[in-house]
Amino acid sequence: MPRYEIGPDIDLDAEDVRDSAGERITEARAEEIAEQALRKVHAGRPSLSGGRTHSPQVSFRVPKQLHARAAEVAEREGKSVSQLGREALEEYLSSR
Repeated sequence: MPRYEIGPDIDLDAEDVRDSAGERITEARAEEIAEQALRKVHAGRPSLSGGRTHSPQVSFRVPKQLHARAAEVAEREGKSVSQLGREALEEYLSSR
């Protein structure tokens, strides 16, 4: 893996700096590249609570056999084990 060293800042509008495709990188293009990189870094799973609100996480341990059964059902239904668990919890709490 190549090692990079951070050098002094340069004026990309004055200096001719090219990307790996040979395209010139200007200050505006550098800003776009930085914004794209930040979107990728901050991109996560969508909130289950809606909007940009954090979704609380519930975590618990289950026996190996129960996890295997849940994984089988989830795969058969085209769901994740987490989705299956959310649905099961919601159904259980709705009956109370």
